[in-house]
Amino acid sequence: MSKRNVGEVILDLRNISLSFGGVKALTDISFDVREHEIRAIIGPNGAGKSSMLNVISGVYTPQQGEIIYRGEHHTHTDPHAMAAHGVARTFQSLALFKGMSVLDNIMTGRSLKMRTGILQQAFWKGAAEREEIEHREFCERIIDFLQIQAYRKTPVGRLPYGLQKRVDLGRALAMEPTLLLLDEPMAGMNVEEKQDMSRFVLDVNDEFGTTIVLIEHDMGVVMDISDRVVVLDYGKKIGDGTPDEVRSNQDVINAYLGVAH
Repeated sequence: MSKRNVGEVILDLRNISLSFGGVKALTDISFDVREHEIRAIIGPNGAGKSSMLNVISGVYTPQQGEIIYRGEHHTHTDPHAMAAHGVARTFQSLALFKGMSVLDNIMTGRSLKMRTGILQQAFWKGAAEREEIEHREFCERIIDFLQIQAYRKTPVGRLPYGLQKRVDLGRALAMEPTLLLLDEPMAGMNVEEKQDMSRFVLDVNDEFGTTIVLIEHDMGVVMDISDRVVVLDYGKKIGDGTPDEVRSNQDVINAYLGVAH
């Protein structure tokens, strides 16, 4: 269902090919992402979905193809450079600091925004103190937005899985991303947790205007919240379009969604 004021193309992936030794992870894949949309990537296990997210975020450099992000060509990049350009991501396997509080975990997402030097931060006076307070206030607003105020001082490792996923989302939001990459944000969740996370994803997109690229296995969720869907199978693109177009694409039905009735 198309719902927001979707804008111009913000990310254009052209003829992306990625291999590890002799194994082809991605073969000649092209698709684009428009500003303010929710763009889903689906496909069976081993289809190349996470590899594609790793290409976008700078973890992998493709052997062939072009990545054009906000009008700039990126051929050789890295996660730090892409983060500085406004790309943030969550991870399929949670990479949180389990012994640290919810607030401190989300604060780690502000590291790129820190302007004071290590020496100033060590003494925590003047500019460093003001900056710390400013960043904490920003993170507190994210905590309110994600409705996890009751857990702000709780070590993340003590939280239920669904809430840990919410903290992971909060840490990515703390980077103030233009483009947010979500790698299976609802994996391992029960129905109620999935409903909550779906609502937060829609709210991030709607209230912050954040463009979202989403990998998700739950087809009900994908069809409900996505503007457009790209389908991968064995590292190749087999479908691309609106949820309704993808749902009725025979190649997609054969490879992934099951036999049409």
